[in-house]
Amino acid sequence: MNTVFVGHTSNISGAEKMLLAVVGEAVRSGAAVTVVCPEGRLAQALPAEAQHVAIPELGLGGEQGPARILAAARMAARWVSAARTIRSLSRRPGTATVVNSLFALPAAQLARPPRGVSWLVHDAVASGRQRAVVSISRRVVRRAVACTEAAAAPVRDLGLPAEVVPYGVPWPVEDYFAATRTPPVVGMLALLTPWKGHLVLLDAIARLDGVDVELAGGNFSGDQDYVDELRARAERPDLAGRVRFLGHVDPDEVLRRWDVVVSSSVLPEAGPLSVLEAMSHGLPVVASDHGGPTEFLAHGEGILVPAGDSGALADALRTLLGDDSTRAEMGRRARATVAARHDSAVTLPALYSELIA
Repeated sequence: MNTVFVGHTSNISGAEKMLLAVVGEAVRSGAAVTVVCPEGRLAQALPAEAQHVAIPELGLGGEQGPARILAAARMAARWVSAARTIRSLSRRPGTATVVNSLFALPAAQLARPPRGVSWLVHDAVASGRQRAVVSISRRVVRRAVACTEAAAAPVRDLGLPAEVVPYGVPWPVEDYFAATRTPPVVGMLALLTPWKGHLVLLDAIARLDGVDVELAGGNFSGDQDYVDELRARAERPDLAGRVRFLGHVDPDEVLRRWDVVVSSSVLPEAGPLSVLEAMSHGLPVVASDHGGPTEFLAHGEGILVPAGDSGALADALRTLLGDDSTRAEMGRRARATVAARHDSAVTLPALYSELIA
């Protein structure tokens, strides 16, 4: 069996971390693995057994206004270039092609692999732009595999078959729960891009005296204006000295020192891996009440708040940071949920099997 994986970016966020995990499972299964993705951090993180073939970046990268129009035109040209590469690899006998990103689907459509492609759905398809990309690519998608029902439902609404296989994280792992620190530390593991909702979190922390916040994650070059906006917000008197920008970090390093983890996305996320990572280590999560977190936190593993509501987010954080027993109980429930549904030793083989079925 030959398996070709296609990624759209050189950056590593939750979707790319899951891609690396599935690539590892494919290697362990004995498949000949090729990963088609841009040069950069993702390619450097591939296992030695996987062949890397470079393509251009296929995402818009956060540009706004007229710059976004030019970026879209460049992206179309890159889809054509990437399609040539995908075509030559996917037409080898006995090859399964797996697309890891919505924005790589048009390149796969142009490549037209003989067996079609499996799409590993990391997006809760919510915007008109996302739906348009899926619509122009739907003929090449043989099956879609999503991590939550929240991600599968909009794909089915567009007429594509979608199965659900939950994401997983390593298990068992250490319980990081501890009594609330002084000062308390709230953390967020997410790419610095507007839809992740960092400004909502900063506005919430501004309502809480004596609470620090750490933002862990890099950013696309096109999102630099947003990063500058975040830094300017962090320097205002109500937050000065309480916000730390960490860049790319080892999640375990920061989770050990956080009291609560936040996922404050303003648009739905399919299944943020950072939420599962926090849950596995016994940390309570406060998340926006849409997308995958509504399933991850359905049984008291954390608190759901309306998306974009900094007041509700502040209230939830105030409740948790003032009550260690509630945090501990949520942490216990979170670890039990991970053990029962999100152990990667179980989910990864199931996910890879579904993708190549």
